[in-house]
Amino acid sequence: MKVLHLEENHPALIEGLQALGFENDAAYTDSLDEILAKIDQYDGLIIRSKYPIDEDFLFRAKKLKFIGRVGAGLENIDLKAVELRNIHLLNAPEGNRNAVGEHALGMLLSLMNRLKAGDTAIQSGQWDRESHRGWELSGKTVGIIGYGNTGKSFAQRISGFEVKTLCYDILENVGDQFARQVSWEKLQSQCKVISLHIPQTPQTRDMIDKKFIADMTHPFWLLNTARGSALVTDDLVAGLKSKKVLGAGLDVLEYETRSFSSIFNEKVIPPALQYLMKADNVILSPHVAGWTRESHVKLATIIVEKVKKLFFL
Repeated sequence: MKVLHLEENHPALIEGLQALGFENDAAYTDSLDEILAKIDQYDGLIIRSKYPIDEDFLFRAKKLKFIGRVGAGLENIDLKAVELRNIHLLNAPEGNRNAVGEHALGMLLSLMNRLKAGDTAIQSGQWDRESHRGWELSGKTVGIIGYGNTGKSFAQRISGFEVKTLCYDILENVGDQFARQVSWEKLQSQCKVISLHIPQTPQTRDMIDKKFIADMTHPFWLLNTARGSALVTDDLVAGLKSKKVLGAGLDVLEYETRSFSSIFNEKVIPPALQYLMKADNVILSPHVAGWTRESHVKLATIIVEKVKKLFFL
């Protein structure tokens, strides 16, 4: 069987598929038109987020038996069209769960201890201890929205900080020893930290807006390592200015392209983004929470194992 790879991943992916007997072709620099012209030759497709896998794409992929999504999110794939064609969809949320959990924790501790502000002050020649007094995570109530792979990973990592951890999820009975599942209202009434671990869906788009911020009982820190579309950036900036939001750690932004390759696509940077870039209580990273050297390998090997299980076990 032949497999087409649209984006480069860790070599373990192609090596693993070759060991299983698959023929692998790379199309890393091909345009979408070039890919559409030959996709009917392939039994398997390996993707990240470069191109949408929509009805037109799948209509042309006459032989396609499986899609391997090297990552977790499936928003660029027409799931109904995949199901109608009996194509197996394999993703790898297990591969970067540890990385995302650690990244979110690192952002939170940096925010609460005002490390960005302190570092900036020292580099500009200022040594002011009192204005950089931080907060302890210990004793706080932390709320996790979306309790899947990365939400559970974050909960496990903060469990040693003597925190109370609550989670909210649309699925029932997902709570565990690290987080107690509660209602939306209880999450908002008790938490001083909110961390997002949700997929991009119509239901999660603009989930964190001015109403959510206003309905939070306490001022809070906000973390988003999920998808930028979940957060209305203008409303976040208003919350930061009013001090209802004490700080924000954002690995994802609503301005990202479909492929997550850049946010600087317009000649003029939006005012809300300009504010975030300058604020000393905001930490930004370029969609790399799940982007570690270890997860690079894990994501590849997990896809290989799932293909092996699908066809050979």
